[in-house]
Amino acid sequence: MIEDELRAAFARLEESTPPVGPVRAAVDRAVITRRRRRRRVRLAGTALAVAAVALVGFTAMAPRPPAPTAAPLLATPEPEPGGALNLLLLGVDQSAGSRRADSVLLVHVPADRSRLYLVSLPRDLLVPTPGGTEKLNATFSRATGSGTDLAAGYRATRQAVAQLTGVRVDAGAVLTYPGARDLTDAVGGVPVCLPEPVRSVHTERRFPAGCQRLDGAAAVDLLRQRYGLRDGGLDRDRNAARYAAGLLRQMRERGTATDPAQLNRLLIRIGPAVTVDAGDLSLPALVGATARAGAAEPVAVAFPVLAEWNGRGYEADPELTPGFLDALRADRLGEWAAVHPARVTGLR
Repeated sequence: MIEDELRAAFARLEESTPPVGPVRAAVDRAVITRRRRRRRVRLAGTALAVAAVALVGFTAMAPRPPAPTAAPLLATPEPEPGGALNLLLLGVDQSAGSRRADSVLLVHVPADRSRLYLVSLPRDLLVPTPGGTEKLNATFSRATGSGTDLAAGYRATRQAVAQLTGVRVDAGAVLTYPGARDLTDAVGGVPVCLPEPVRSVHTERRFPAGCQRLDGAAAVDLLRQRYGLRDGGLDRDRNAARYAAGLLRQMRERGTATDPAQLNRLLIRIGPAVTVDAGDLSLPALVGATARAGAAEPVAVAFPVLAEWNGRGYEADPELTPGFLDALRADRLGEWAAVHPARVTGLR
């Protein structure tokens, strides 16, 4: 008797239960849509890392790319963001278990997209903090410690640079030395023009004055050098800008940034090191803006600092810095560089 009543109850419930087919189909459609959207974001973020950030030699903070695919990287063009853009690029040394931002570049993309301006910020530049001042690269190491959270170090440095310059940092990037080596080899070497010879204190490698093509190992060796250089870390910053310009030139001459097939192969090769956060900007639009500006030879300028080392770091030049920052904020770096040619790094 009880069994009959239970069977009848279950039968009534079955009749009142809606069919599961449409619900399952809707769930499947939602999952597919979400996967496609996530894949588009990852592809766009990886393209940003190469077409925007790797234009100056650094690996962006972006989502890990998907498995190799022949699908187009940027299938749907989007309008470019208006106004000037600023990208923060960090070269990070991971030796001895520490993480230090040895190279700091602020890439300014003017509103007219005429060219890229590579602004070298000395790693030992003293920047304001709630407790006083500290070196710029200390903001990175303090946020990461000996851990692996490069994103935390980037965010801390981005905040310090934004406070120092008064401009919004729209996107950012981090390059470790292994990433620089792989990226250099992937594009067939990078041409770098040095005004003076450099001898490596790490490997005894000698870099002659003049233009030369560096493979990945040589490029990393050069980027690490500061001892023995006339201006120490300031000369290392200049060499980082020369490397960045050479990488941009190499990619432009090979057509890597504009050839989907080449770009896809490059992304597959360096993809495991790429991860991106472009803030509020559309990634495809940001790629378009930086690629257009990257078609011309970049201009590398140094943040104005006093040449004398004060024992704690470099201090901003009180005479030149206000005008420089005004030019950066007003999108007039070209005019400032023309008036202060001594602050422009020779790239050839």
